[in-house]
Amino acid sequence: MQTVRLESLRLKPGAWVLDLGCGAGRHLHALYYSTRTNGVGVDLGFEDVVRTRQGFEAAPDMDAGSGRWFGLSVADARTLPFADERFDAIICSEVLEHIHDYKIVLGECLRLLKPGGQLAISVPRFFPEWLCWKLAPGYHQTPGGHVQIFKDVELRKVIEDQGFLFMRRHWAHGLHSPYWWLQCLVWPTRDSNWLVAQYRRFLEWDILKQPRLTRWMAAAADPLMGKSVVLYFVKAAR
Repeated sequence: MQTVRLESLRLKPGAWVLDLGCGAGRHLHALYYSTRTNGVGVDLGFEDVVRTRQGFEAAPDMDAGSGRWFGLSVADARTLPFADERFDAIICSEVLEHIHDYKIVLGECLRLLKPGGQLAISVPRFFPEWLCWKLAPGYHQTPGGHVQIFKDVELRKVIEDQGFLFMRRHWAHGLHSPYWWLQCLVWPTRDSNWLVAQYRRFLEWDILKQPRLTRWMAAAADPLMGKSVVLYFVKAAR
């Protein structure tokens, strides 16, 4: 399941890309298997980095000289262990909502990007996220849960104030919002609820098969109730 559209980044062969907060590696895996780029995945959780590594068991090669390579690291997004202007692009998907002082992370992104480098940020969209918070307080009170709700216009302004130029925006995962609302409605029993389980099976089937009908449904649902909003920026060239 990809949130950021890699084609929107227009990555050149051999580009260096940081997947900041890589989680289980969905964007890093997509970079490796569908482009000829050098990807670096970073996450605060060691278990997530291990899961990401497992997704590379079928990796066709590991040669930085060929323009296809990956690396993994455990690190805090507020103090990243990389040199200035190291990356051509940074993907930061579903990360900022977990961090109180998220502006420090944006500052690190500015530091690490080359002039003209691209930044793709995704966060939960305001209304679907707000509704989840209202339906189930436990949704955002779990350890490591969400601590921010963003309005995309306000977040865009904050990122522009850091020194980025806004490029484009889209929404994603419109079919996923009802799944989370359903979970929140039955929050104490969500793990055993039959309807939740069936909806999850539907979403997994959709991700794997991508039938034309659900692609049309998603295209219609994303602008109306997309679970995520994705913002693309570029670091101004000197």
